[in-house]
Amino acid sequence: MGTIVAAQSVSQFFLEAVDEAIRVRGVPVTEGAAQYLVALLADYAHPDDRAGEALDRPLTLLFDEAVHEPDPAERFERLRTLGDGVLYGCGFFGEHFVARGVDPKYLRGLGTRAYEAASFILVRGEPDEATGTHLFTELADKFDGFVDVLSDVAEGTLASSAHDERSLVKLYERWLRTGSDRLAGALTARGVMPMRGPKGTVQ
Repeated sequence: MGTIVAAQSVSQFFLEAVDEAIRVRGVPVTEGAAQYLVALLADYAHPDDRAGEALDRPLTLLFDEAVHEPDPAERFERLRTLGDGVLYGCGFFGEHFVARGVDPKYLRGLGTRAYEAASFILVRGEPDEATGTHLFTELADKFDGFVDVLSDVAEGTLASSAHDERSLVKLYERWLRTGSDRLAGALTARGVMPMRGPKGTVQ
């Protein structure tokens, strides 16, 4: 029972966070896509091995393996998982990829291609009546906007969970990498004045 309640609480938290980020960002989104983002975030709160694969193995290799998978159902699952992993990774850990010298445009392009390829497998399905598009076509077309939405959710999650010294340090470190006004406000509210030196160093 406790597990069910916890799962419901996680989903409700992300539902509110995604709705707020979509409103602030002004991203046009169908209800189905918004629900998908919530489910993705809830899944990554307790990721399985395959979900983590999209962040651990070379993405180009994963994409090549996915598109050459002979079984359509397995091909779709691999492409969907890759798209999900890149979307989540760009939203929550984008600055880490940049620090490792990975081009954000390349990452976003790969995630878009993964969702596009997944949508092609579903061409026989019925499109969403409200938009005339498939869910995965929308995920591909609005990939950059959805990355921004997840980035806002990541910042909000980090800010709301900064209740001890360790989490406060993580909050400060992300602010150093992103310069986010939202994170700066969260730090100030906790009595920490975010400041940089002349070359971006902490004062």
